[in-house]
Amino acid sequence: MGVLKLAIDIWSDIACPWCYIGKRHLEQALDRFAHKANVEIVWRAFELDPSAPRLRDASQTYAERLAKKYGTQPQQAQLRIDQMVAVAAKDGLEFRFDRIRPGNTFDAHRLLHLAHERGVQDAVKERMLRAYMTEGQAIGDPEVLLALAREAGLDEREARELLDGDRYAAEVRADEALARELGISGVPFFVLGGRLGVSGAQPAEVLLAALDKAWLELVPPGLDVVSEGAACGPDGCD
Repeated sequence: MGVLKLAIDIWSDIACPWCYIGKRHLEQALDRFAHKANVEIVWRAFELDPSAPRLRDASQTYAERLAKKYGTQPQQAQLRIDQMVAVAAKDGLEFRFDRIRPGNTFDAHRLLHLAHERGVQDAVKERMLRAYMTEGQAIGDPEVLLALAREAGLDEREARELLDGDRYAAEVRADEALARELGISGVPFFVLGGRLGVSGAQPAEVLLAALDKAWLELVPPGLDVVSEGAACGPDGCD
């Protein structure tokens, strides 16, 4: 039997604060997972707002946008924001909702597909999340994306050619179609071993338990020997 590999497919969006927190929680779980070296992670595309323009009108605060989306008051939305900021801080993340510049994330997802092919997907994902959630960079701006891609290890010329064309557009749509097929309606959403799903930014302990369960399901069942006695083998008899 070859080396076992545990595939983890994660649907998420750059514009999703809980996705950044979920990434940190997964990393914490993996640090305690005995088979971390045998894990293969793929970040899948999920757009929270496919109709978003490349750069939204900055006249509204994040709390105002959130209140409008969920039909609440800005004060209530601010409470939700404060909760996310507090949770993120516990994981060493600085969320700056006062700086956020929302926009369309389709091109970001296309770049992430290229990054997967080039073996730097996690680095590019991390750089994009930090740029959006902490630095206030406009994630829908092609020039911003180009700079982030270069910083995270992608070839600038190849990244620019991608952004100027439609490379990986079909792959992004395929990710989103698969999400619908699986019934995924919110992110982050983790699929372990192709069969075990974990929804939301669960605590590291929950993700670790899921990792252990998914790994056990990869291992073929063995015999539980309840008693041993005299026997013969290739090298002779006891």
